[in-house]
Amino acid sequence: MEILAYSAFLKESNCATQRGYFKVNRVPVWQATWCGDLPSSRGVNVFLVDPFSCSVQESRRFDTWVDPNGATELSNYLRQVNRGSIIVGVSADEPSLYLASALPALREIGADVSDVQHRGSFGFVTQKCFPEKTVLRKVLTEAESEANPPHFRAIVAGTSDDLM
Repeated sequence: MEILAYSAFLKESNCATQRGYFKVNRVPVWQATWCGDLPSSRGVNVFLVDPFSCSVQESRRFDTWVDPNGATELSNYLRQVNRGSIIVGVSADEPSLYLASALPALREIGADVSDVQHRGSFGFVTQKCFPEKTVLRKVLTEAESEANPPHFRAIVAGTSDDLM
């Protein structure tokens, strides 16, 4: 898996194209842009991955920038996911405005993003109920997101409760 999160920003009142993606076996399964040719997919994008077939079982987007209920929906979703499920999260554009009520649920799965500020960005891969296995990359500010957005690769292997 490969993940690149991004945040939106303006340069001298002009759009500066930013791209984000989630790839499985080098194949993009999700892509987004700010000021580009793809939708922005603003907020937190979450994917359930089947590690045995190397495929995305489900994807959801929670617009935690414009929707005051987005974080509650994200929190409820994360809590109902089955134990042992592989969860991938990728932020896009601006995820933090209405994220507060989802922070406890994110922390429970090992993705503590409580310090991410306006237009910071993050990505994670975790196995539900095994927060110690979480791979989390985050940048806290817009400036950091522009200079060095969260980008990483993760390998998910094994069986049952030993997937990462």
